[in-house]
Amino acid sequence: MTSPCSQTTPSSPAHYLVIPPVLQSPPSLSNLKDHRFSTGNLSVTTPGTPGLESSASSVMNLDLNDGILVHEADPELDTTHSEDTTAVGQIDDVADEGSRKNLRDHLRRTLSVQREKSDAKRKTDELLEISSVSPDTTLEEYRPREYFVLTDAGKPVFTSRPDGQDVENLSSIMGIVQALLSVFLDDGDKLRCINAGRLRITFLLRSPLYYVCASSWGEPESVTRSHLEYLHLQILSIVTASQLRRIFERRTNFDLRRLLDGSEPFLFSLLGRMELDLAMATSSLNCLQLDQSLRARVAEALVPTSKMKDTLYIILVARGQVITLVRPKKHSIHPADIHILVNTVYSPSIVNSPASASWIPVCLPKFNPAGFVNAYITFLHRPDTDYNFYQRTTLENNESADITGASHIAESSRGTTSRHTTRLIEDSGIGLVCISGGSEFETVRAWCDIVTQKLNDDGSLDTLARAVDSGKTRYFASQLGIPGLRHFVYKSRPHVQITLPAFEEPYDTLDAKRRIVTLYQIVHDAIHAKSGQTGNLKLQYIRTEKEIVMGWITQPFELYVVLSPRLPKAAVINAANAVTRWVKKEEGQLFLRDAPVF
Repeated sequence: MTSPCSQTTPSSPAHYLVIPPVLQSPPSLSNLKDHRFSTGNLSVTTPGTPGLESSASSVMNLDLNDGILVHEADPELDTTHSEDTTAVGQIDDVADEGSRKNLRDHLRRTLSVQREKSDAKRKTDELLEISSVSPDTTLEEYRPREYFVLTDAGKPVFTSRPDGQDVENLSSIMGIVQALLSVFLDDGDKLRCINAGRLRITFLLRSPLYYVCASSWGEPESVTRSHLEYLHLQILSIVTASQLRRIFERRTNFDLRRLLDGSEPFLFSLLGRMELDLAMATSSLNCLQLDQSLRARVAEALVPTSKMKDTLYIILVARGQVITLVRPKKHSIHPADIHILVNTVYSPSIVNSPASASWIPVCLPKFNPAGFVNAYITFLHRPDTDYNFYQRTTLENNESADITGASHIAESSRGTTSRHTTRLIEDSGIGLVCISGGSEFETVRAWCDIVTQKLNDDGSLDTLARAVDSGKTRYFASQLGIPGLRHFVYKSRPHVQITLPAFEEPYDTLDAKRRIVTLYQIVHDAIHAKSGQTGNLKLQYIRTEKEIVMGWITQPFELYVVLSPRLPKAAVINAANAVTRWVKKEEGQLFLRDAPVF
């Protein structure tokens, strides 16, 4: 067992991004991982040497203002219940109190032996924990993580294993997990994770459901725990928390798979997104890079009419990223709800549907976990487009498609006819989502048709589609011209948004992306003390044989950079400052700073 994660997050943002004073390069930079938050500014110095100073000590004193996104107070906060709950179901295989006591005693004896062995090797394990992120100590191939969802009565709900694979073993796993968790709950305790060599099994209890993740990737516990949280939120988007509670209060052995039948594509799509989605990992939003005037022009066209009284949010998305978001006055939206919505929009059952639009009920757990809203989802195209012609011309032209998340981006930009423009828009995956608390389907559909026509008439839709198709909405670290820079993630804390370049060599293969994302997660976890560390860090510095990864947190931003391992520490600091200056210069295109309200 591990102790509950401790996390400290900002309570509010500032209006503008202020770049701290230029960092100096101290010889003691390699010790940054040992420094914790203090009452004053962090200073790492040696006698007679200028120190590295950061204004991050004021990170806890941000002002919360009405913004587009809700600031995450605790990304691991339960939507409905805390983990301090008792199991509703019964242990079928351990029915009497005597058997329960025997199992509990056996578990405690086992844990006691393991604890003695762990204490004897604690210092060695701490050293190996850092080296385990090195490419030399990771597995050559990242085995897929396994996810399991079951009820507190031991009934299976979902598994990431293919249908029909090892059914008997799966039933045994579910039974063992349910017995383990129930024994600890009966004893007033809770099991967070089990470490077995490189394998970590993480548990999340959200009564009446239990969530389990088995991973050998070497990521922190907080990462797999956040994955289980998102899995829980995705299930709540289909079956609300109040529905779950009522169902299992009446029938503790209810088979939830009947209610979730047909929703598996949404869950599998979410698991795929979470592998590499750093916006989800940082509880923030990754908006599409776009010309500021074009974004504003498109946003103005999305302001709803007075007839749409029950409208909550209107979101325009492309390539799985938000272009703009229109919301009611003084009403923000939680990043987790946006991630659930985007995953739903780009799930295969929606994005590949031949229907011109979808009208589906969805629960936004952070907005209201007890009720549904209606989502109107349509992928924009010209009114005179023949869908069959789109499919036929796509095949005939034999144009390649680059899949990013669940959206499909056409790589060709040839042709200027209206039909070809429509094909570009479809391939670009530009989706319009209207969230409404009412059921005025025809009103919403008519308004969306008017908006589409307006965007077509003023050329905004064509310009937007071509920007996505031509790659203008993406950038690469090499374009910044910063020596040694390979990749970075910059989070604007006031905007609760991140920006990051597209992956390029040497991180252009799937395993290389997984490895560098895992390194980012380790640094992020250490800075925020999300896995039970004794305190937060302001800076974290990791060097492997292949790269340097540094994390740096200040009041207005968080920065994670990946650089060449040959760079001296002075160059690492200079590169970090150069990235912050570049982002400040380009933030109008990188972040969604202003959007209309109604």
